[in-house]
Amino acid sequence: VQLQASGGGLVQAGGSLRLSCAASGRTSSSYVLGWFRQAPGKEREFVAALSWSGDSPLYADSAKGRFTLSRDIAKKTVYLQMNSLKYEDTAVYYCAADPPGPTKKSTTYYQYHGMDYWGKGTQVTVSS
Repeated sequence: VQLQASGGGLVQAGGSLRLSCAASGRTSSSYVLGWFRQAPGKEREFVAALSWSGDSPLYADSAKGRFTLSRDIAKKTVYLQMNSLKYEDTAVYYCAADPPGPTKKSTTYYQYHGMDYWGKGTQVTVSS
């Protein structure tokens, strides 16, 4: 599975950005596509995740109400729409993918275990 993230940039606080994650290779409707981020000097943080089938997305508390996941199955692309951006959202954002498992995983699981496949990050910088 190959993942290509794009869409990062510099934005003022309160602004919006949309990140894209294009997947290629061996994926199926059972795969979960997710976003993580890592700010300088901080641990990696789970942001959000969505399966290709569109099952209920998962959001970290920091993302709820501001970030929205969507997908384009034909393009094999997952989007992370980020609104009302804050300075503390500044980080490198990584797209990741996880193969299907016996049960649906939680935000806590992904926070501690991550996912199996990772793309290169895209920088998001929010100016205050």
